Amino acid sequence: MTDLSVPGHVASPGESPGKTPSGDSGHRFDTRRHWAACLSLGFRPREARTRMTHTRHHGPLRVQRPFYPEPGRIPEPPYAEPCHVYLLHPPGGLVSGDELRIDIEAERGAHALLTTPAATKLYRADSHGVSWGQHTHLTVRPGALLEWLPQETLCFDGARGVQSTTLDVQGDGCCVGWEVLALGRPASRLPFASGRVEQRFALTRDGCPLWIERQPLDPMHPRFHGHWGQGGSTVQATLWAVGLDDPAAAVKALRQRLPASRHWAVTQRLDVLLLRYLGDERNAAWAMCQQAWEVLRPRLCGREACVPRIWMT
Repeated sequence: MTDLSVPGHVASPGESPGKTPSGDSGHRFDTRRHWAACLSLGFRPREARTRMTHTRHHGPLRVQRPFYPEPGRIPEPPYAEPCHVYLLHPPGGLVSGDELRIDIEAERGAHALLTTPAATKLYRADSHGVSWGQHTHLTVRPGALLEWLPQETLCFDGARGVQSTTLDVQGDGCCVGWEVLALGRPASRLPFASGRVEQRFALTRDGCPLWIERQPLDPMHPRFHGHWGQGGSTVQATLWAVGLDDPAAAVKALRQRLPASRHWAVTQRLDVLLLRYLGDERNAAWAMCQQAWEVLRPRLCGREACVPRIWMT
């Protein structure tokens, strides 16, 4: 009898299908608690439209059907018609033992935009302090464009885990994306006062590192409150863009377009444009990222920004 809940697992006599072996079970409440989910998507152009040609998932990670809200042709389009995809994680957040892995690949000529239907929540660790993990790997082949635009992440007090984003850009591939993180629940007077969250970013082009970053967020560390570090801010955001024809001109355009504020800054180095926000307003961070994306997108693909409908629901 084959147990469909665990690939390759054969149920032993007396074991009910649908139950995982004790060593691999997510239904544990001790230090070995573990619940894995993964999603793999591939995009390639077919008949002038980007198609989602590969889909594989395990656990509570899904996608809705592809959307094509950007018909209409543009002069000499560098990519096929964009494909919009919404990534779904039905639980809505990460708890102790969760391990999410997302693998996205865009082939030559493809243009894919990926987002989420709602904010991701990072919940307090259990009594054993078991951490969670969320790992995203984006592969952009030569001549492809990938837009990674998830809605914000809300980190609750006591959360413990690691978020990693790896971008493997090849040849003249292009990628734009962001990460918006809000710490605690200020409206409920529940600050991020305990726990530890670590963010990791790694961007390479043809295997050559362009941007490597590791950021631990620990409210007990002096860096969290010091003016030389987090400065006690509760919201931060990072937007990146790689593959711009003229990054310096894009930096200038952003400085002209975005409202003047001490909470954000933009720079460019080694073909990577980075825009940062550090403050206490989640809506301001999101608005900044969206406005910046609206400036950068025509420079990447010749198309005006098309806001995903899910953001307005």
